[in-house]
Amino acid sequence: MDKIMEIRNVYKEYKNGDKAFYALNNINADIEKGDFIGIMGPSGAGKSTFLNVVSTIDRPTSGSIRISGSEVTDMGDIEIAEFRKNNLGFIFQEYNLLDNLNARENILLPLVMLHKDIKSYSDRMMKIVHMFEIDRMMDSKPSDMSSGEKQRVAAARAIVTDPAIIMADEPTGALDSGSGRKLLNCLKSINETEHTTIIMVTHDSYAASFCRRNLFIKDGCLVDEITRGEKKEEEYYNEIVHKNACLERNATKNT
Repeated sequence: MDKIMEIRNVYKEYKNGDKAFYALNNINADIEKGDFIGIMGPSGAGKSTFLNVVSTIDRPTSGSIRISGSEVTDMGDIEIAEFRKNNLGFIFQEYNLLDNLNARENILLPLVMLHKDIKSYSDRMMKIVHMFEIDRMMDSKPSDMSSGEKQRVAAARAIVTDPAIIMADEPTGALDSGSGRKLLNCLKSINETEHTTIIMVTHDSYAASFCRRNLFIKDGCLVDEITRGEKKEEEYYNEIVHKNACLERNATKNT
């Protein structure tokens, strides 16, 4: 596989008066094209900061982040906004759909913003809509959708432009178990069929078990990694549960 993201010696420092602390502390990682990465760790470990920094929403204090060969830390604000719009897709916990637009219009919105020929994307959109099982929702507005349907529409919106990487921040956090499982199966399917690269922050071991690889963060540092490989589903899930529980216990002891 080719590297789609290279993270080298990344720090993110925050200051509170005279005191400073590192939310990210010398992070080094490679993300391969077509990978499905889970980011796990205790509350306050730096998971969301990691996602914000590698997705260009926030800037690191120091270090290098290369995405598709481009050094994003050297870009100015306008350039980085254009890069983000053209290369990254986002799925948030809170959907962020526009209430006055129906599902079809919400999904097409990124194409409109990128001045794309919508007709040329119609086959792709319908393929994604069918995969995410939201065909019957196309004329519905968010107020008429369930939480799971809203999140699948939001995911379809993130994917329709065929971005280099999908960034997902606790995408199942507001969903019941059935809706969460359906969304995760959709993400797994799009990863496997289209080789879409996904980086997903989650606190949920079950959600993490859908990922090919899980990186564990504690106190701003990458401390461990678990890869699915040829492991059986139950073995992989139990390994994630055990590692996450150990980190949670250690974090509790240190508070």
